Amino acid sequence: MILPRFEYHEPGNLEEACEIFAEFKDKAGLLAGGTDLLVNMKKGLVSPKHVVSLGRIGPLKGIGIENGHMSIGSCVTAADMAESSEVKHDFMALSMGAARLGSPLIRNLATIGGNIISARPAADMPPSLIAYGAEVVLKKQGGERTMALDDFFRGPGQTVIEPGEIVEKVLLEIPPPYSGSGYVKLGKRKALEISVVNVAAFISLESPDGPIRQARVVLGAVAPVPLRARKAEKALIGQRAGESLFAKAGDAAAGDSKPIDDFRGSARYRREMVAVLTKRALDMSFAEAKAREWRRWE
Repeated sequence: MILPRFEYHEPGNLEEACEIFAEFKDKAGLLAGGTDLLVNMKKGLVSPKHVVSLGRIGPLKGIGIENGHMSIGSCVTAADMAESSEVKHDFMALSMGAARLGSPLIRNLATIGGNIISARPAADMPPSLIAYGAEVVLKKQGGERTMALDDFFRGPGQTVIEPGEIVEKVLLEIPPPYSGSGYVKLGKRKALEISVVNVAAFISLESPDGPIRQARVVLGAVAPVPLRARKAEKALIGQRAGESLFAKAGDAAAGDSKPIDDFRGSARYRREMVAVLTKRALDMSFAEAKAREWRRWE
């Protein structure tokens, strides 16, 4: 398959990129890793007249700390996140999700911004990001806005992003002491799999042996958008962590899910796996919460 003809733009900074994107609007496509855009162009699904590359914009490729948050530029790759010691230390579920995305070749190209913008129900990164309460910073010519990633998705391939907006970065609040997370993915094969179900969990304890103070459970591939399992979260908060509690939360999460039948699995199978994977993700979260060494960012 051959790419259609287009005009190529390579801005040197984000402001210039926003100007170009604002000028050409829906005639322009943003190129970060290219694992979605170029494939869709070859398939004839999209045909932008202008392709705006973000590859020369250094700040979009950085991971840093600002005001008690980790900032991850939209062009940081899955491989970068999977290998980052900072991400592993404080955001293990995100590191795990990034490490399970596609193949090594895809992970070296696919970016966090692209994984978010694609709005695929089975995407690997959004469940973990939402479990951490992530915010996304959207930049356009003349302004920017910050919003919870939980409010960003509208349906398969659909988001609230407006014409001319570019995802600049993702912000994650550094977790408090005695907190932990987990990510579990069920696919048909070991590599290059698309999730049948994926689950991310985050819990924060009052103390090493205390009750759960905060909990988020996020389900992927069982609804049109990444889904907060609110009943499961309610069942966890204020309770002491343990096997029976996590099994109860898994059953509640299964009730929250809205799966469909497709060639990867039936709705019934997915719902049953939500219960199993939620418990596993919570087990991982609790183990990390008890063992995690607290580090204060200066």
